[in-house]
Amino acid sequence: MEDLKKKLETEIAALEYELRNELPKEILKARAHGDLSENAEYHAAKERQGLVNARLGQLHARLRELSMVDMSKIPRDRVGLGSSVVVLDLRKDEEITYRLVTSEEADVQKGLISTSSPIGRGLLGKKVGDVVRIQIPGGFRELEILQLTTIHG
Repeated sequence: MEDLKKKLETEIAALEYELRNELPKEILKARAHGDLSENAEYHAAKERQGLVNARLGQLHARLRELSMVDMSKIPRDRVGLGSSVVVLDLRKDEEITYRLVTSEEADVQKGLISTSSPIGRGLLGKKVGDVVRIQIPGGFRELEILQLTTIHG
């Protein structure tokens, strides 16, 4: 969680620098070229300024949300954010390890799944021994929870 906060703060700092330093220079330089109605550089810089402002708003909101995560409310005996879960896919007879993370950290290839993904939502709140049936595109999966390590472990 701290790594994600640092990543967001780094992106915020870079975008704020661009917004305060680089974009104003680009806009001034483009304005010097004259007629703003047909000035592609000016319009591109202004459009980028709008995009940077919007992204900064999203990042600040996400950082506030993460700061409000109450670690004491994440369960110690059930699947929650930060949990590592070993499951048995009952149809394929295959063991899979997942770690439940925020959407920004998700990387399915590495077994990092979002708590808002279908599998993540299906596993949340479950404990060792539970079998969950998860609707996926083209059918469903049945996963039995074999092992669980919570964020507290």
